Amino acid sequence: MQAVYKSEINRDVEVARPKEFAPARIGNLTIDPPVILAPMAGVTNWPFRELCRRFGAGLYVSEMITARPLAEGREKTLKLADFGPNESPRSLQLYGVDPHYVGIAVKRLVDEGRIDHLDMNFGCPVPKVTRKGGGAAIPAKPLLLASIVRAAVKNAGSIPVTIKFRMGIDEDLITYLDAGKIAEAEGCAGVSLHARTAAQLYDGEARWEAIGELKAALKIPVFGNGDIWEAWDALRMMRETGCDGVVVGRGCLGRPWLFRDLADVFAGREPQDPPRFREVAEIMMEHASMLSEWMGERQAMRMFRKHSSWYTKGFRGSAPLRAALMQVKTLEELAAALRAHDADLPFPPEAMRVPRGKTAGRQRVALPEGFLENRLTDATPPVEVPFVEGG
Repeated sequence: MQAVYKSEINRDVEVARPKEFAPARIGNLTIDPPVILAPMAGVTNWPFRELCRRFGAGLYVSEMITARPLAEGREKTLKLADFGPNESPRSLQLYGVDPHYVGIAVKRLVDEGRIDHLDMNFGCPVPKVTRKGGGAAIPAKPLLLASIVRAAVKNAGSIPVTIKFRMGIDEDLITYLDAGKIAEAEGCAGVSLHARTAAQLYDGEARWEAIGELKAALKIPVFGNGDIWEAWDALRMMRETGCDGVVVGRGCLGRPWLFRDLADVFAGREPQDPPRFREVAEIMMEHASMLSEWMGERQAMRMFRKHSSWYTKGFRGSAPLRAALMQVKTLEELAAALRAHDADLPFPPEAMRVPRGKTAGRQRVALPEGFLENRLTDATPPVEVPFVEGG
């Protein structure tokens, strides 16, 4: 048996005490334990959500769906908005910049009975989006943000709406407190804060103190996002900030069993030992099989390559394995490549805090010319921008 691993930063963190953390509430939904899978484009489709769900309870949000093509009924977008046959609650994140299309898209989702919870993303920092005035740029224009949120809440009816945003554009334009107050005033059931600015991207440490300040300023639930690499981090964030729950993004990439660890520590139990390579390989095959069933084997194998890299990161001698995994085209080839590696290798605990997914440094946030000149009075929607990863 491996010893339960704790990084130095969490050395003194203890499991939850009885009744220390209440289940989170979003409208009529109960989230127990108070853990949310962050929406991630190209990642949190229903096969990945189902895999994470099997390891622990909580709320699992879809990858981001763009409002306009959804409103227009485009087949590819509707496919991305799929849920598993027994998935409940059905939580979808919507990306939109125009209240008109957001309203139509939300009405369609609700009228067709597709969702139980709607989240909206106002945190995408990708330059091709912000330079058009979308994503993380929108909270810099409070009237525009309010009008988009109002359209969503109005058309959602009894379906709870939450929004997710960053601290602001950069250090000179911090907007998270205003964004939270707008969400509360417009009837949102909760908010999530990624405690970095758009300029930070995913660089440096998330500033959890901002989550605490937002929690103190609002009456609706506040969820903290940023640097949940180990289950212990979630307990530490909630104790330090008083937030109502945590949002897990990059920390679960290639490690869906993180949700099992989170369920354990919130229930007052020590987390189980990290899996050995044979267990990781079994999880990989299950994930790839579900993905193939959903979208076809050929396309699924291409999409799974990034997951293969995340799953195997840190294992001894895994560089040649990852090179082989980048070439697989079928489930059979995937299984053969995994069988060739040492099944008894322990999971390297020091790899728990090694970032997976986006790791780019800082940026100067691209904005439309003159975007900030009338930001407090301008509610004009920006030109529709393409849907991309971010948040």
